[in-house]
Amino acid sequence: MADLRKMEGVIAGTVGWNRARIKFLTRFLVALITVRTVNLSQLAQAFAGRAKPESSYKRIQRFLRFFEMPMGDVARVVVRWVAGPGPWILSLDRTDWEFGKVAINILTLAVVVKGMACPVAWKVLGKKGNSNLAERQAVVNAFLKVFGASSIAYLCADREFRGEQWTRWLRRKGIGFRIRICKNTVIRTIRRSGANGKKAFQIRAWFENLPVNTVYTRPKTCRIWGQRLGVSGMRLPDGDLLIVITTDAPDTAVADYRNRWGIETLFGCLKSRGFNLEDTHLTDSARIERLFGLLALAVTWCFCVGEWRAEVKPLRIKKHGRPAKSIFRTGLDFLHRLFVSMGPMNHSQIVDFKHAISLLYCT
Repeated sequence: MADLRKMEGVIAGTVGWNRARIKFLTRFLVALITVRTVNLSQLAQAFAGRAKPESSYKRIQRFLRFFEMPMGDVARVVVRWVAGPGPWILSLDRTDWEFGKVAINILTLAVVVKGMACPVAWKVLGKKGNSNLAERQAVVNAFLKVFGASSIAYLCADREFRGEQWTRWLRRKGIGFRIRICKNTVIRTIRRSGANGKKAFQIRAWFENLPVNTVYTRPKTCRIWGQRLGVSGMRLPDGDLLIVITTDAPDTAVADYRNRWGIETLFGCLKSRGFNLEDTHLTDSARIERLFGLLALAVTWCFCVGEWRAEVKPLRIKKHGRPAKSIFRTGLDFLHRLFVSMGPMNHSQIVDFKHAISLLYCT
């Protein structure tokens, strides 16, 4: 097993929590990567140290129940590990599932880096379905409180996050966006024939004859929900229309919007392709938010390690042009092999472990 004292020292200089919390965080990260599940019973079995699993289980419960995790600290660490100097591309979306009769629904704001997104703000909604305006504002404000609007290049969001009040609020905050809207969104234009009044029609009328995979951008801004916005769209291979509204750079809006997919990749890493988030039996919103903060650090560390390993040995590219294994999974598998090694690490493993720890330094 790995000697965790050096890792504790690095994390202490990174996160700035007290010694007991640092020791817990170190052991939690190692246990999580070892068992690849958030199930508390299995995590307790993998906790390093002399304590019995029953004691480790209670320790995890106490942390999730009582520790007031400073989410701003987690966000700062995440962006320092992966994002570099801003401004950053952000993606906003929800992930949800049900545990028995309880709906678990997490609204997440993440910074997108190289096709992957890492969480920087989140909120458990405590209900099924879409988020409302106040919940979205709360998540974005949590980010703004730490980093400010100047740190945002633009925000990507799917059709769930359309609407007049929401887009007006983003603009007042100085946040640019690339938001997909429904093709039946009604817009109004002033008649050019000289007749009085305005002409109303669904926005898809501009894109009906668009060939598949072809992008069309309106040459001028359009009035949507009483705002002047750029509009760009393309016909998807399945025949549906992808229509994006933007505050600026309409010519690249469709390409920019593709960054939204990074948060879908993140949710896959948190769930079936990584830490099996849906295995949790937690239902209390505050405890789930604390658990999510720990997962944010774990996902980001695995991504950092994966980038390093991809530099050491480039990822194999399959015939369809994508890597056989993602950067995140490369990092997770590498750390997993280190932590499940029986007995003391050999010299090569020690060197690898020290390098993996060095990636936790905040530059």
